[in-house]
Amino acid sequence: MTRPTFSILSSVYRTEPYLPATIESVVAQTMAEWELILVDNGMSDEVVRIVDKYAGDPRIRLIRQENKGLGGGIDAAAAKATGRYYAVLDSDDLLMPDFCARTAAFLDDRPEVDVVGIDAYLFEDSDGQDQALSYRESVGIKTPADPDHPMDLVEMIGGNVLYYTAAIRAEAWEKGGGYSCETPKVEDLAMFMRMLAEGCDIRVLPERLARYRLRANSFSRDPAQVDAFEASLERCFVEATALTDEVEVQKALDRTLRRIRFNRAMRISRNALLASDTTTARQQARVAFQQRPSMRPAVVYAGLSVAPGVLRRLHPAKQQLGRVITAVTVRTQRLRDKAAA
Repeated sequence: MTRPTFSILSSVYRTEPYLPATIESVVAQTMAEWELILVDNGMSDEVVRIVDKYAGDPRIRLIRQENKGLGGGIDAAAAKATGRYYAVLDSDDLLMPDFCARTAAFLDDRPEVDVVGIDAYLFEDSDGQDQALSYRESVGIKTPADPDHPMDLVEMIGGNVLYYTAAIRAEAWEKGGGYSCETPKVEDLAMFMRMLAEGCDIRVLPERLARYRLRANSFSRDPAQVDAFEASLERCFVEATALTDEVEVQKALDRTLRRIRFNRAMRISRNALLASDTTTARQQARVAFQQRPSMRPAVVYAGLSVAPGVLRRLHPAKQQLGRVITAVTVRTQRLRDKAAA
């Protein structure tokens, strides 16, 4: 059997309503030399029924196992992969038709490149409509993707992250250590950082070659999952401190960890304030100030110490914390101006 160009790896768990569209997006690729390895990561009879509809296509294979988490599912698929390039595809997301052809052409032309990332459309699960912002724009990346620029660990730690679906040489996958890790929900980030630490050359194309489904219960949107996500993200960067002793990398990690801890403390402080838990709100505002000594947490801490009721009235449940801080800061400055006059 001829070795396929692409091995597309997908772990399926509680995404049965979306799986047919995901498979169809692979079948629709303009390049035919691919294999899709699906892992039924939870022994679902419905997954078997869906995949059985493609029994006539030998490129589509199904592995079944008890749920071993996303990392365990993807690594089970990778263990059976035979392609020159690997790509992870969540079982509720989609590839654009020219994903394989475009990324394979880039890697074929540049043997020195190990991984090529992409941009992606964001679309609402409720209506299927694409958002104006691309994935890179939505996560705050302001610099245009430049395929001639090799990424480095400092910029990835600083926020120039890859969309999780990327074309990865099989050899680079091995260097990255696969998907399983101790930081669920950010497996891709952990792997890409390991690859960079191992000297892999990572580039990014500016093209939107995938579609990322925005679901109401995704961890990025569900408040109940935010804590777990932030804890996993923090641990991911803590573990990255062991990847290299480079001074600039360690400085970047310190900045990023402080930012994560600051944002978490401010969020907990806000929620505690709204729940009338002034003690916790004040404690977390102090933690935020320790991570980032600045006006914002200082004003919050002072307000919680002197007049928590005022802060609470200024901050209805549906307002963003930033509006509260702005209002309090402006009021404080006006009082100072009057005193000075």
